[in-house]
Amino acid sequence: MRHLFEPHLVNDAFGDPGLHVDFNDEHRALLFDLGGVSALPPRKLVRVSHVFVSHTHMDHFAGFDQLLRVVLGRKDCIVLVGGPGFVAQVEHKLRAYTWNVVHRYAVELVLAVREVGVDGRGRGARFSSRTGFAREDGASFRCEGDVLHDEALFRVRGRFVDHEMPCLAFALEEKARGRVAKDRLAALGVTTGPWLRELKLAVLSGAPAETPIRVEWRDQLGQHEMTRSVGELAPVLIDVAPGRRVGYVTDLRFTDANRRALGQLLAGVDQLFIESVFLDADSEHGLRKNHLTARQAGCIARELGAKSVVPFHFSPRYRGREAEVEGELLAAWSGG
Repeated sequence: MRHLFEPHLVNDAFGDPGLHVDFNDEHRALLFDLGGVSALPPRKLVRVSHVFVSHTHMDHFAGFDQLLRVVLGRKDCIVLVGGPGFVAQVEHKLRAYTWNVVHRYAVELVLAVREVGVDGRGRGARFSSRTGFAREDGASFRCEGDVLHDEALFRVRGRFVDHEMPCLAFALEEKARGRVAKDRLAALGVTTGPWLRELKLAVLSGAPAETPIRVEWRDQLGQHEMTRSVGELAPVLIDVAPGRRVGYVTDLRFTDANRRALGQLLAGVDQLFIESVFLDADSEHGLRKNHLTARQAGCIARELGAKSVVPFHFSPRYRGREAEVEGELLAAWSGG
């Protein structure tokens, strides 16, 4: 059964942290962290609808300018989500440039920025190219639990961990997956088409059984159409399975409080992307830098019951020793 999305690290293990999540069957993507993004071609950056920033150290946020440069005049909206002070930080980046002609661009770009506090309270602001990206404050809000973003097919959750500053760890959760049974499709005498996506979305979002679906298809006899309800079509065509959960964890201390926060967010996660900055022989240096060692990252992955683990954010001191870092993490994850 095909997944809703496919996550990949933006850079290699020594590059700036970042996770690009491409959605299958949609011209859409998410970004977790916004460090160097030059490895992503413009076609992938233009797909980005939402950016979730763990914190605004340079290696996690310096790519904002590159993203903006690529999407300006080509995309109408991007949502950016970050922690305390994030609205002002985006504003200062925008104010560093002169915008005397941007209002003439045919496509208006709106940056919808959401700032979340450690208490779950937040506020938003809007920056439009029509007004030279002048700040327009929006309403305050409160997150429901740890949910930062919620749609019919997926949600993004986040919890703060300590990096000698608040830093967000993220969970991307596919709510469910719907598989079309092609043999049953043929038995109904219909073929695939855009209507199937509409049906899957209706099923996975919990639409009422009486919701109408306009079924349109073409075969060797020509064009056909009919209307059936979700209740009629779903049991025949759609098999539903639990969705996949992906974790993205970077820049944190190996403390009990941080491990508890991750346990509440990511227990049983299917795929865990986690920083593994230092080897355990350099754990004292890691403690001073507020980062995990590979062994510590593996221990966290084991505690979470992660089904698979992808390490990243290696210190450049280990270039040529990647296998050693990965081996230390995998040994701790497997309990070796």
